[in-house]
Amino acid sequence: MQIKLMFSNHARKSAAFFMLSLLLLHSFSCNRTAQGTAIGAAAGALVGVLIAKGSDNAKGILIGATVGGIAGAIIGSYMDKHARKLKEDLGKSAEVERVGESILVTFDSGIMFDVDSYALKAATRANLDKAAETMKEYDKTEIIVMGHTDATGSDEYNQKLSENRAAAVSSFLQQNGVTASRLTKKGFGEQKPVASNTSVSGREQNRRVEIAIVASKALVESAKKGEK
Repeated sequence: MQIKLMFSNHARKSAAFFMLSLLLLHSFSCNRTAQGTAIGAAAGALVGVLIAKGSDNAKGILIGATVGGIAGAIIGSYMDKHARKLKEDLGKSAEVERVGESILVTFDSGIMFDVDSYALKAATRANLDKAAETMKEYDKTEIIVMGHTDATGSDEYNQKLSENRAAAVSSFLQQNGVTASRLTKKGFGEQKPVASNTSVSGREQNRRVEIAIVASKALVESAKKGEK
């Protein structure tokens, strides 16, 4: 009887261990699936978040929207190369920053446009033409163009001006070969200042066009598979 009891206890322990192993494997599999689904969804949702919240906190949004791990490293390497080329294209006409697994390009509106105008200056067109070529080369990205003004003038006027300036940049990139489906544009008027509108220097900083370049779903999916 004692031998049977020992065997029974051993069997129960083995069965319990086996069931625990199955549960852990199932949990790991579900987590991997959920992670993959979340990453894919995040790639598409990031554009919406930037458009909804604006770019007063663009850096924070881009820093937070990272895949991480091996896939994140692959995306980061892709964006490093893209950013280096954009810096060559744009020179001193814009600030090109690597933020998280994305790129943020900031133009001073005074360099791009004349006062109260949304017609691109000749020098800006030349630089954007080069940038468009690079964007075509690095085509596994989505591009969000965001226009901003200072607080001088009416809200309605500033909103329209920012929309027209974002549209002008987006249209120029499209005319120079960047696929329309990759481009999103949004004007924020004076709603998203990065500096005080009470000073000349602050207003200059607030008059800007920003271009956020983020990983497309295709890039995220290929990075998850380890494809460079």
